Amino acid sequence: MKNSLASLFALASLTLAAPLVQAESLVDGSAEDGKAKALTCTACHGPEGNSSSALWPNIAGQNAPYLLAQLKAFKDGSRKDPLMSGQAMLLSEQDMADLAVYFESLPRAAQAVANANLIDRGEALYRGGNKESGVSACLACHGPSGRGNPAAEYPALQGQHAAYTAKQLRDYSAGTRETDGKTRMMRNIAARLNKDDIEAISSYVQGLK
Repeated sequence: MKNSLASLFALASLTLAAPLVQAESLVDGSAEDGKAKALTCTACHGPEGNSSSALWPNIAGQNAPYLLAQLKAFKDGSRKDPLMSGQAMLLSEQDMADLAVYFESLPRAAQAVANANLIDRGEALYRGGNKESGVSACLACHGPSGRGNPAAEYPALQGQHAAYTAKQLRDYSAGTRETDGKTRMMRNIAARLNKDDIEAISSYVQGLK
């Protein structure tokens, strides 16, 4: 009887502890090595991957496949940014993989919505899109809570600075960001969003948890 109870308690302990164990990354990199290489990154993205500037993205908890894809895009010039392009040029394939896995392992930021007055509009667009303008629901790719889709390299959006998200949507709309490749998925969607739509969606995803 005592042995049976002990087994049950052990099983319960393992079950309760299970959610605390992080899933294995889809990228073959070392978080430990990434941490040692991340000093330069923290100047803009913060010591824990959460930026103090709303124009620089939070990358803590971002999925590693997406981070790796963006670093490669900065390095090969398919995504352009004066700061990031220069930094990425110095990174090897292994460096990028290690950094991606490291930042993926960090706790994602939690923030409130940027503008509480826009919650209804932002939620409606994020969850249902807009049939009249042909805008797809954001959750179709980024998930109900904005956690993204690592296997598809779709980024997590929850807790991301509204100002940064808004800029990316404007860049996609203008065609100055082309990291959606041949599908043009984000460029096509962003082009159908007006200024108020972009503000509402960006504000809403900042508060996703």
